This record gives sequence, structure tokens and C-alpha cells, in this order.
Amino acid sequence: MEVKYLDLPAQFKENKEVRRVIDEILSSGQFVMGPAVEEFERNFAGLCGVRHAVGVSNGTDAIFLALKVLGIGEGDEVITVPNSFLATVGAIVQTGAFPRLVDVAEDYNIDPEKIEAAINARTRAIVPVHLTGNPARMDEINEIASRRGLFVVADAAQAVNASINGRKVGSLGDLSAFSLHPLKNLNTCGDGGVITTDSDDYYRQLLLYRNHGLKNRNEAQFFAYNCRLDSIKAAVANLQIKTISEVTEKRNRNAALYDEGLADLESRVKIPPRRAGVRQSCHTYVIQVDGRDELISHLKEKGVETKIHYPIPIHLMAAAKNCGYKKGDFPVAEVQANRIISLPIHQHLSDEQITYVIRSICSFYKDRHLNQIYL
Repeated sequence: MEVKYLDLPAQFKENKEVRRVIDEILSSGQFVMGPAVEEFERNFAGLCGVRHAVGVSNGTDAIFLALKVLGIGEGDEVITVPNSFLATVGAIVQTGAFPRLVDVAEDYNIDPEKIEAAINARTRAIVPVHLTGNPARMDEINEIASRRGLFVVADAAQAVNASINGRKVGSLGDLSAFSLHPLKNLNTCGDGGVITTDSDDYYRQLLLYRNHGLKNRNEAQFFAYNCRLDSIKAAVANLQIKTISEVTEKRNRNAALYDEGLADLESRVKIPPRRAGVRQSCHTYVIQVDGRDELISHLKEKGVETKIHYPIPIHLMAAAKNCGYKKGDFPVAEVQANRIISLPIHQHLSDEQITYVIRSICSFYKDRHLNQIYL
């Protein structure tokens, strides 16, 4: 059986509605921002339970602009994690600020108990990452930020439609940054991003920051950036919002099937931790395993495609060489990077395919006579 890690064409296959909205944009000539973007922003704000959403060019720019409206720049420090996609740290660096990294907990998210030790006189903000679609421990993070006078900008790129005790991701910090990249649960036909906030002031500034600082066609309040969202992408994302609840439920159900099917392998396979009151939005299904590279090869032979998110922690990349970090600085993230594997989780998988992946993993450990026979 073939089990693809992703099946991007499936969501647009024979989708006449997508072609209709694209044709409408092409006929209108309104290709950048305009009514389609405004409609998407209203709908996305409603999805997240916030007053404002601002469409931008991609998820990286969403983090960058969120930090810029807070005045973060040269000489400042921003706390985040070493195990995210590199864009999280990259956006911080592009503001001129220094990325002060903090190790993660067993759920792959920032460990709130390690944040205080990273705060100093230059610290301005915390950027927690809701990795895998699992919200970070925002109550603890927000309490620390409030007590220490820091901003919170959540990297919610992987966690659209997730929530904590009924409060949606996107409403749990000063600002939140989302990605509409094709790999995301709520995506579009190319790159795109969104910033959410309840602040009227930040909202007004973001409208300027994403569009050269222009207050009208001919006058700029200040020099800024070109980070606008294209109309076609907004129109397609608007269609995706209509099905995001179903997509989330299907992906979460797939995760539950994996949880149940892999539970007996606990001595060799660590399934993702779950927290009471948290509704995840499973962007990835990441497990930690013994013999990771051998398991990947075994699954490939079985026709199962897997990924690693992410094999090299950011502080060990050449891009971070001037930050002064070294191997051993973040031991939890480093150990996880050597053991993690992402299984197919997308909404187009059948139960039979999920079962096949589980059996293929079990057969790997059975064939190697590791501790226990699982089949």
C-alpha cells in the first residue's frame, strides 16, 4: 500500500468553486488586496475570536511585522525555541533583535519553567511556537510576560483552529502569526500569512507596515515594507475556512487512531503528549522512536512516506553561528531532534492507510526482536 505524507492536489481536485473564485479575481483585475482580502480577514478574525486579522505575504513576514509594530529592533532580545522551523528565529534576526533561545519540554513546546532564567534587561518579547498544532502553555507564558513587562507574539503557523479551554489560538497573546503555506491545515495556492490581534492600535499600524507605510495612494506615514496578501490567495483561503472544522476533526481523529494503535509500543515509541482542556489541530503527528533512521527506511520499503520536523535544531545551523550557541546548550531539543519522525496525518488518509502505517511500525520492532512481540 502507498501512503503519501501529503496529498495537496486532492483538496483542489474537481473543485469548481476554487476555479470560480479565481476566475472572478482574474475578471475583476483586483489582484492585490481589495475585497477578497478584506473578506478573508473578517472571516479569519471570527475563526480566532479576535477583533482584527491582517493578511500578509507569508508566515515569516507575519512574525516579522508583529515584532516591528511592537518597536522591537536593534539591541533588543526576543525569547523563543531552537526546534521550530528556522523562520521563527529568522524573523527575529531580521528585526535586528537577538534570539534568546530556551529549551523545550516533552511536548516540543517552550518550557515555561526555563523562561525566567533567559530574561534580562534587553528582553522585550516571548515568541512561543505552537509546534505540531499543539498550543504552548500560554497561561504560564502570559503570566510571566505580564509580570516582567514583556510582549507575547505567538508563532501559530501550525496551529490554526486549536484552542485552550475554548479560547482559540490567535487570541492568546498580544499578537499571533499564522501561515497559509500549502502545507498548513488552512492553506492557499501559494504563500500567505495572517496576523491576529485584539488591539486597535496594532491593527492600524499593521495596515501601514504591510503596505509601504502608505495611508493613501500618495502619502506615506513612514517607510515600511511590501508584505501584502494577493487577492487570489485570499479568495482560495476563504474557501478553506469553510472546511477547517472538518479538516481539524479528521486530522485529530487520525492522530487518535495513531495514539491507540501505537500505545503498546511505549518502550520504543513515544506518542505525543496530550493536555486536559487543549484541543490540538494536528498539523504534524510527531513521535519519538528508537532506531529512527532504520525505521524510516523500513517504512519507505513498505510504501509509507515520512518526514522529520526538524532534524537540525536552529542553534546548530550555520545561519546561527554568530549567535554563540553550541551543541549541548538545549539538551531536550537536541535529543528529540535525533529521535523524532513525522507520520502521515493529512485529512485525505483512510482508516485502512492509518492501520497499515501502524502495522508497518509494529512489524519493524517485531522483526528486530526488540523486547516484545507486538503483532
